[in-house]
Amino acid sequence: MVREVFDSVAPKYDLMNDLMSLGIHRLWKEAMVDWLRPRSGMRLADVGGGTGDIAFKFLARGGTHARVIDINREMLSYGHDRAINRGILDGIEWTHGDAENLPLDDMSVDAYTTAFCIRNVTHIGKALGEAKRVLKPGGRFLCLEFSEVTAPALRQLYNTYSFRVLPALGEQITRDRDAYQYLVESIRKFPNQAHFAKMISETGLAQVDFRNLTGGIAAIHSAWRI
Repeated sequence: MVREVFDSVAPKYDLMNDLMSLGIHRLWKEAMVDWLRPRSGMRLADVGGGTGDIAFKFLARGGTHARVIDINREMLSYGHDRAINRGILDGIEWTHGDAENLPLDDMSVDAYTTAFCIRNVTHIGKALGEAKRVLKPGGRFLCLEFSEVTAPALRQLYNTYSFRVLPALGEQITRDRDAYQYLVESIRKFPNQAHFAKMISETGLAQVDFRNLTGGIAAIHSAWRI
């Protein structure tokens, strides 16, 4: 079902993200890459990052190699085309794969990132286990995801915007209201910041921390493989 949703919206995914977040999702992604601090020699697995946003930022900041892994071939194709248009031909791979069964060797990457993907995974714990498996000792886990709004004044406004405006906007731009209705509902079902941090810890990743963004509309969770 998730694959079908993203097949439907892939060609206008970036436009919809800009419209839905008023462009703020770009600042959130910058914040995640800032926290990662890419360096020469660092190898990244970006899971669910088919459009290439995180991988492009990682390489621009000095990272050596990024493998973009996505279950959706349409998103990967779109991201690959974006890379060619930007002249990014080296240091990046596009791999069709499942977050719950990554096509990567044990302890093979220095960093694992995922942005707005993990809430769409059927078994979140299994995806977190895969993140730990592929990270080298000392490797970094970072997840950017929609979360629970912590600012009371913002909560009701955000709820109204999410359930009334976003599906209608999705229908107008992509002609697929159901896809954006699903995306809104998936945000509501995703664990809040503290609960998700606990899930990460239970996987065996260490030094779990999180930062709220824009009043908790989104959050970045960080952890380390020891």
